[in-house]
Amino acid sequence: MKFHKHSYGAVHWYINELGCRVVAKTGIATDRFHIGKLILQSFKDAPDHVMQIDGSTGEYDTFQTALERSVLCATSFRNFGLNTDDVIIIMAPNHNDLVIPFYAGIYLGIYVACVDMTLGIMELQETFHTLKPKIIFCQSEKTDDVEGALRIIKLDAKIVTFNAGAKHYNFTEFLRNYEDNTPVEDFTPANFDAREKTCILLSTSGTTGVPKSAALTHKNLIIGLSYFWTLATKFPTPVEGCLMLSPIQWLSATVHLILSPILRYTRIQSSLQATPEHVAFLINKYKPSYAIVSPTMMTTLLKPEASYKCELSCFKILILGGSPVQQTLIENFKKINTKAEVYVAYGFTEIASVALNPVSAVPGSCGKPHTHLQYRLIDPVTEAEILEANKTGELWVNGPVNFKGYYNNPEATAKTYSADGWIKTGDLFYRDENWNFFFVDRLKLLLKYRSHHISPTEVEGVIIKHPGVLDVAVTGVQDDEAGDLPVACVVAQDNYSITAQEIKDLVKNTLADSKQLRGGVIFLKELPLTSTSKVNRVMLKKIVKDMKRE
Repeated sequence: MKFHKHSYGAVHWYINELGCRVVAKTGIATDRFHIGKLILQSFKDAPDHVMQIDGSTGEYDTFQTALERSVLCATSFRNFGLNTDDVIIIMAPNHNDLVIPFYAGIYLGIYVACVDMTLGIMELQETFHTLKPKIIFCQSEKTDDVEGALRIIKLDAKIVTFNAGAKHYNFTEFLRNYEDNTPVEDFTPANFDAREKTCILLSTSGTTGVPKSAALTHKNLIIGLSYFWTLATKFPTPVEGCLMLSPIQWLSATVHLILSPILRYTRIQSSLQATPEHVAFLINKYKPSYAIVSPTMMTTLLKPEASYKCELSCFKILILGGSPVQQTLIENFKKINTKAEVYVAYGFTEIASVALNPVSAVPGSCGKPHTHLQYRLIDPVTEAEILEANKTGELWVNGPVNFKGYYNNPEATAKTYSADGWIKTGDLFYRDENWNFFFVDRLKLLLKYRSHHISPTEVEGVIIKHPGVLDVAVTGVQDDEAGDLPVACVVAQDNYSITAQEIKDLVKNTLADSKQLRGGVIFLKELPLTSTSKVNRVMLKKIVKDMKRE
């Protein structure tokens, strides 16, 4: 497998040079972090470059059209009456209009809240109550839920639909009603201290409870997101085409929405649902060289029996992340594409970045420490710091990319930050003697059988090695005397006969007695997923409780 010997600082040099040019024009030192001004300058630097393509329609935007449309939207925001520190919500598929109010809000110091478009009325009610938006951008088919949530909490917010609808302005009508034909060259973004100004309110991708909104500043984002590109040496345009599958509320979408104009590469996205068949179509037609993909999606694309044929040889860089990545998945991909560089990325919203450096990580590891972050492993029971190698603890991090906190949620913020300002990740890791960090599991997902802790990820890592297993997730069923009884939810390979006893025997011959599948095995056609392609653990627990287990 090919590795870089080390990561590179070229991306930092490139963004720093861009920032210096912006500061030279404005005379405001903190504009080196002002994402709105950086994007505006980038649009003007290369007007003919293609910024985005909607793969479902073939429609595209150049930097020039994106500049014109986003400036028109920004002036419409001002005429509507939006001010710095107001909140807008965007909740929609990855069509080409999605990013226009996104950029316009960033120009003006408006907080852009990225919300899951699949949330129901009750979840939207809590989200709107916290965010208190002035405008909500969504699809027309979602307006009944949005109206219902607003009515319950008695909040007056403007609803604008991206597509045509009978009850509300659509996006085109909104712009037409509030435009004033300000020339692009006369438009001036808002001035503010970009070190402290909140830019994005990004939902955390939890599977339990209503998502919280992490407040990320311009400085958080421009520093943190750049670490996704320390594996590249050529700027601008480190890659020609990047496949973006993530919904707007996920960090791996934010990195491309912000950095694709700044670093000058083309986003390939789609307004249609990212089914395996459609993703295969996008890959085959547009041949992207870079993608951040969930392990679940890549597992599905690699199915040899699939009716669609996905030509994965186009990728030069593939990043897997969002949930635990089994080494067998990487090996299966490398059988098809031997030249691609494959990385396992561990990152989280609260630092707007990858938390560990995946470049040259040893197999099974998420990477080594970055130089801009500090790291601790903390015993979750005693809260004592773990100093020795090969001992598991909760990962805490600290650095210049720490988020401001959860918007209008001081209680959640206090739980995430330690008393001395470290972010508690909620993830269990251990490190080896060479400071390679290895993911163990989510702290909240650990099962407890009698006095023993069981990592679902560890058990899944054993089961996935069975040649008949396509995918697997382990959860628990409650037992009054013993606690959690592990249950394996298995998706079998097509045309492969596999029994529950085979799965049980595999675990029995590999792991300790406390980690056996005492809750049984169930076979599913597919695992339940969240909107961000992670295993929906809440739904999984309900499934194993209601279904017959073998």
